[in-house]
Amino acid sequence: MMSWERSITLKTAHELEIMREAGKINAEALAAAKKAIRPGVTTADLDAAAAEVLRKHGAKAAFLGVPGAFPYPATTTISVNDEMVHGIPSPKRKLVEGDIVSIDCGTILDGFVADSAITCGVGEISEQAQRLMDVTEKSLYIGIEQCLPGNRTGDIGNAIETYVEGEGYHLTHEYTGHGVGRSMWEGPSVPNYGRPGRGVPLRAGMTLAIEPMVLIGTERTVVLADQWCVASADGSLTCHFEHSLAVTEAGPVILTLP
Repeated sequence: MMSWERSITLKTAHELEIMREAGKINAEALAAAKKAIRPGVTTADLDAAAAEVLRKHGAKAAFLGVPGAFPYPATTTISVNDEMVHGIPSPKRKLVEGDIVSIDCGTILDGFVADSAITCGVGEISEQAQRLMDVTEKSLYIGIEQCLPGNRTGDIGNAIETYVEGEGYHLTHEYTGHGVGRSMWEGPSVPNYGRPGRGVPLRAGMTLAIEPMVLIGTERTVVLADQWCVASADGSLTCHFEHSLAVTEAGPVILTLP
């Protein structure tokens, strides 16, 4: 999923309306997957719940068939514990009490993409896991607050980095947020680190997917044997939250809220 189409496109009001509808469907798909979470279910069960929502709305799965080591085979990516992103749902992978599960979904509606992700606990989770989830989710909204015309991508990354590292956690430098629209991966790249006032200038009409990926023990990652799933190099817990949003003169508008 790291093949990027780099053009930056400014969306019209009508195109933003379509992306908002796609975002509502994406949020519903994630909510369905979250509702299915409990000890003993498989990650394939969660994927099926999300896929059913997309089918109901006549939408397409943005991830399905994406080229990589082999075409991506599912609607969602589902990553557990030390798995940070791009985990392939499996009927053999059963969730257990205390796991934390990242679910990432992309929806295509009328040619436009919405992309978002959540991390959820399975049953009762540890204080360490809950704090990681809380910090990661808060960092997402701290980054979104910087999505204003005249700011730059470095302002987004610096805000996320300052908060996350101030809480004692790490951010991968290998995977980033991105533009989103007619393509899942448009320009610009939106790292979760950076220097204020640097990077690509933000303009009204830009649509971005902001997605902090936070690790407890290290910023280093490894790609697992399935050639898709990315995990922490030291086996420590990871967490991932994401929203698609529009940059507007009135401030950032989150497109992937319910």
